[in-house]
Amino acid sequence: MSAEPARRIVGILLAAGRGARFGGDKLLARTRSDPHSRTSAGAGSEGTVAPFEAIGVLAFRKLQTVVPEVVAVVRPDDAALAASLSAAGARIVHCANADDGMGASLACGVRSTKDAAGWIVALGDMPWIESSTIACVVAAISGGAVVAAPFYAGRRGHPVGFGAACFEELAALKADDGAKSVVASCGDSLVRIDVDDAGTLRDVDRRSDLE
Repeated sequence: MSAEPARRIVGILLAAGRGARFGGDKLLARTRSDPHSRTSAGAGSEGTVAPFEAIGVLAFRKLQTVVPEVVAVVRPDDAALAASLSAAGARIVHCANADDGMGASLACGVRSTKDAAGWIVALGDMPWIESSTIACVVAAISGGAVVAAPFYAGRRGHPVGFGAACFEELAALKADDGAKSVVASCGDSLVRIDVDDAGTLRDVDRRSDLE
């Protein structure tokens, strides 16, 4: 008897925003891969300093560590970010109506992978989520959950996972509300994953968020 084929879970990195409050090119700005690393190392000190990396690329690498197939949704006019993410290993999807909002970008990514068994949706400006958190979300979706999300300190964070049953709703998104309406429609079907991972809530909105 042949083994049952593995469920194809796809990662979707939403990277099509303009970063207006940041001052532009937010996802190409560089930050430390570990926000808790030592900022300096004097004589006799222990530990190493985490390297700097572009925010969007770091968020992609975190997702790809757990989900090998990742689609990065970018604006058609953001060639520099597309090149950086492509070089890192992402499959680039250009969203012509990205300025309509995050919902439009998510719909674009989902439609490009409509044969997937589920999606793990991550944000390009959230580079400090722990790989173990992403793995928990993947496990929930692979196990049949309709929607799954991590919770830290009682608040729902990212990334959020969706099963194949959510395709029609996700593919029809248009506004800037992202997938909140889809999560809300699932009600008690949401699988809550409690984690000790502040990175699930920490994004980069302004340059001060990198300090």
